[in-house]
Amino acid sequence: MRVHEREAQRFGCPARLRLGTGSGGFLGERLGLWPVRMLSGDGGGSARRGGPGAKRRRGAPLPSRSNPSVSEARLSAREKYNQSHQPSVSHRDNVERYKEFLTLQLSKRKFCRECQQLLLPLEWGRHSSHQVVNNVSVAQLKRPSHLLSPLENKKTNAQYLFADRSCQFLLDLIVAQGFKRVLCVGTPRLHELIKFQAPSKQKVKSLLLDIDFSTYKMYYEMNAAYEICQKFLKQDKGEDVVMVADPPFGGLVEALAFSFKKLIEMWRQTGDTTNKELPILWIFPYFFESRILEFFPHFSMLDYQVDYDNHALYKHGKTGRKQSPVRIFTNLLPHLIALPPEEGYR
Repeated sequence: MRVHEREAQRFGCPARLRLGTGSGGFLGERLGLWPVRMLSGDGGGSARRGGPGAKRRRGAPLPSRSNPSVSEARLSAREKYNQSHQPSVSHRDNVERYKEFLTLQLSKRKFCRECQQLLLPLEWGRHSSHQVVNNVSVAQLKRPSHLLSPLENKKTNAQYLFADRSCQFLLDLIVAQGFKRVLCVGTPRLHELIKFQAPSKQKVKSLLLDIDFSTYKMYYEMNAAYEICQKFLKQDKGEDVVMVADPPFGGLVEALAFSFKKLIEMWRQTGDTTNKELPILWIFPYFFESRILEFFPHFSMLDYQVDYDNHALYKHGKTGRKQSPVRIFTNLLPHLIALPPEEGYR
């Protein structure tokens, strides 16, 4: 067993299994706050690793329409499975519910934690025995990942969300470097913070790219997502944009690097960027450093510990075995990035 595989298992993220989304998921979509946009590689579903909990044998073909070696029966079964796991309420319905919810007085705004749903007055009775959050404020609605409960099944689609400390550090770094646009790949907490704090900071825009691996939305919305992402990257001729990615730690580094290079190529088509690099902050465990450097040899690893709210081991600390192994890999110059001295960094 390789060193990075032993370390991955120690911290609960098997190196050969995709554990769902890193810090992401359809958190915003479930409240109707934003339509989550997704990208995939060539062939629409070629980057897909199957539904929740699916374990693929090494070398087995992926269930993609672009893969002619997969039987129609298997493709049909996969499509049936995904259709059965579609959200019961459409994004449009959630948006309408959200708009109506905003018109209610604060005392009438309730959120059901068990059903993960904003409640309208006529629905209160059906949720009377559930755990309900009362007096839901606009501030809470602007940061839905603090309101919604993340998925936490490590074997299927666990969602680990940045702690406020790490989110604020990333935003401060982005502002200090002079970036005006942030492509958030699997980082809903950072996307929320940018949207929430933008008026008090220099004007920063963000676009969230995220995937829920239990649906087929990546097939159906690929073209629209591609156009939205391309338009975002094209602004200001591709200048002053940074990509911040927090992908699944169980995802294969090679597959992730392939996807990131697709985004880099999209960015290169936006203007005079031939001799430039797309600034990237890739959040990933330190024990994958050698693998990341195989594909991005000019990257450096920062010493900063990235921590998460809902993971027992991914915590910030100076000593002990429970220090977060998660770091930031970047093509920015490390000596230009100031780490917080109050936390002991030099």
